[in-house]
Amino acid sequence: MKISSVQVYEVKPRWIFIKISTDEGIEGWGEMVSGTKTRTVVAGAYEMADRIIGRNPLEIEKIWQELYRVFFRGGPINMTIISGIEMALWDIKGKYYNAPIYELLGGSARDRIKVYSWIGGDRPADVVKDAQDRVTRGFDSIKMNATEELHYIDSFKKVDAVVERVASLRDTFGNDLNIGVDFHGRVHKPMAKILAKELEPYRPMFLEEVVLPENEEGFVEVAKHVSTPLATGERLYTRWGFKNILNSGVIDIIQPDVALAGGILETRKIIAMAEAYDIAAAPHAPYGPIALAATLQIDVCSPNVFIQEQSLGIHYNKGFDLLDFVKNKEIFQYKDGYVDIPTKPGLGLEIDEDKVKEVSAEGLYWTNPNWKNYDGTKAEW
Repeated sequence: MKISSVQVYEVKPRWIFIKISTDEGIEGWGEMVSGTKTRTVVAGAYEMADRIIGRNPLEIEKIWQELYRVFFRGGPINMTIISGIEMALWDIKGKYYNAPIYELLGGSARDRIKVYSWIGGDRPADVVKDAQDRVTRGFDSIKMNATEELHYIDSFKKVDAVVERVASLRDTFGNDLNIGVDFHGRVHKPMAKILAKELEPYRPMFLEEVVLPENEEGFVEVAKHVSTPLATGERLYTRWGFKNILNSGVIDIIQPDVALAGGILETRKIIAMAEAYDIAAAPHAPYGPIALAATLQIDVCSPNVFIQEQSLGIHYNKGFDLLDFVKNKEIFQYKDGYVDIPTKPGLGLEIDEDKVKEVSAEGLYWTNPNWKNYDGTKAEW
């Protein structure tokens, strides 16, 4: 079997799908992150695809090593392209052997996968109403953005607003609701210490990206002030990108993204490394259906995954949602806050390619919000 062609689709609201075809008629799907450089990722994907045409798609590790180990390696553009290609190769391999991907990675370690749901949006407001909707639908775990933009040193009025939102959830739902709070890298170290300490009495499930990953020494400072579990990892890629985080001993939960970290096997390796440090995993997955399906495959065979982010109905999904592009919609059906283990071969997805082509023809323009602080300086989104 040989790779015969590669096709890339730009899909609203902010997804990039890649389809790899073989001369035996087996096709595999992967997903890449658009970020703010959609055209760059698409062009890079086609350029990298030239290197794998005619190759045996079952030789995933060999292909991965050859794509990754170039002189100038890494970076979000290269790594999301490699991740998307690798996902598609695993999809082909699973279909070739008529097995879910997790069966080729050691088999299942669990009976079901716990999931959480996003509430509140980028500028969180009426979180109690959103949380009640999720609880009514059976979720007992949610995540919310902590705050909008914050300067290096900012007003306690903004801190109070964050605390009031989290307190309102705890007052309404008690300890029956698990509350993840995402700082989203919007908070610099001085304010992160304050926010984390102020939120601790409300027993968050975790605090995510309390500082930007490039300021990883700040995690140590925040950890000195709180016992709340700290989480990070969505912007990191490959095993090597996680080494310092794991060695630091202050991060309790890693959140690798299969569409950025290097694909399915690389993400599985990262999570296995974390297990050796007694660190939990809650993989990042706020994008499209292919990335989520790939993440579920990893979850099934990774015992230290305790909960999974899922993107159905997330505030970024404007105009289209995951199920719009999937024929077997039951794969993302949640019951009592859990999703069943996928059983179909490969990724377990039946992609509606006609719908993908239709939406892709409309083009894609996605850019992160451009936020400013009160004095006009650039704020983190």
